[in-house]
Amino acid sequence: MQKKLPQIRTPLPGPEAQKILALDHQYVSPSYARDYPFVAKRGAGMLVEDVDGNTFLDFSAGIAVVSTGHCHPDVVRAIQRQAETLLHMSGTDFYYPLLAELAQKMAEITPGDFPKRVYFGNSGTEAIEAAVKIARHYTRRHRIIAFLRGFHGRTLGALSLTASKAVQRQRFGPLLPGVTHAPYAYPYRCPMGCKPGECANHCTCADYIEKTLFKTITPPEDVAAVVIEPVLGEGGYVVPPAVFLQRLREITQKHGILLIFDEVQCGMGRTGKMWAAEHFGVVPDILCTAKGIASGMPLGITVARAGLMDWGPGAHASTFGGNPVACAAALETIRLLQEKYISNAAEMGRYLMDRLADWTSKHPKVGEVRGLGLMIGIELVKDQATREPNPEGRAQVIRRAYENGLLALGCGESTVRLMPPLVLEKEHADFAMDVLDRCVTEIEK
Repeated sequence: MQKKLPQIRTPLPGPEAQKILALDHQYVSPSYARDYPFVAKRGAGMLVEDVDGNTFLDFSAGIAVVSTGHCHPDVVRAIQRQAETLLHMSGTDFYYPLLAELAQKMAEITPGDFPKRVYFGNSGTEAIEAAVKIARHYTRRHRIIAFLRGFHGRTLGALSLTASKAVQRQRFGPLLPGVTHAPYAYPYRCPMGCKPGECANHCTCADYIEKTLFKTITPPEDVAAVVIEPVLGEGGYVVPPAVFLQRLREITQKHGILLIFDEVQCGMGRTGKMWAAEHFGVVPDILCTAKGIASGMPLGITVARAGLMDWGPGAHASTFGGNPVACAAALETIRLLQEKYISNAAEMGRYLMDRLADWTSKHPKVGEVRGLGLMIGIELVKDQATREPNPEGRAQVIRRAYENGLLALGCGESTVRLMPPLVLEKEHADFAMDVLDRCVTEIEK
């Protein structure tokens, strides 16, 4: 693991990997989605090694989780120190310093100059569940508006908001009542039929809520909250026009509705700012985050205006939420992000976008390249004129990238998403771009 770039030593999957795959196929739930047979053994920084000694450049970051890279030594030391002192003490029933310290830190670094309170869970899904319960409890309203293509988790409450892929909801109904989905502003393929560029100054997707939903099936007086990813994750790495989120803020304030930002994937420095909300100048009432917050330790956090958490003891809690070891990892992760890795995400994001700038003219199967910081999507199409999605081509590119030592994942219908750890260096970026360039060229032939 000393080298900076990948080395493939065996046919993939190798003999040891094949043993694990056979065991996995026999005993592990078949609900997990795996795009290729990578079997991880260890990781360091940008690289991960499989059980056969092959090394790969990780442009998935454990699905945007290992923000400071695999096994960052500072984070590992923080975990080790805490593990030697206190592994667990439930914040539901007792007090300990790290829980309060991390709550204070989160209140300081999240958008909005107002008093806040913090709830601790174990995942992004739990953070969303808490946010919805806060909104319903505070407003005494029951309806929620979410967005098509959005992903908010897989527990029944969060799944009711999720509208990314039909398979995620199939045969799990009935789901949470009172949830209505609206179109998400997707400039490349606008659901309201806007032409390219028309969404920049006026957003018909936001208008749809006030002009259609509120007048037909969703009375605003019944709506507790609007829940949205400021940048779509699973739905395609879509960056909406700023006016979309700004209009949502205006609409929610006008009708006494809470605005909840799901920054589970787009938060924690990934977009080149601590929070994606900062790119749009919009402050939500509640912000949810997880994934990159603790460099791989399980932690989900919900931050709300202090007055919104008017629920009493016993109303909501989690045995493991805010575990001492996870809190220690989070505090160290935040320090590292603030000191150098958020700025690196912005710099390296610009570098990658420069490398990708000519791909729509160079590659007839690339419809659009979009993103913020190190949250970049390359949308593959069958034809640029029709913009028809190309999921088969996307699958081929991702598989061929793996065979060339690059771990990447898809999102949306046909987008390759680039979400490397925020420790990315130019040498890594060049390797990844060269591999993907070759892989896209292959499918075009």
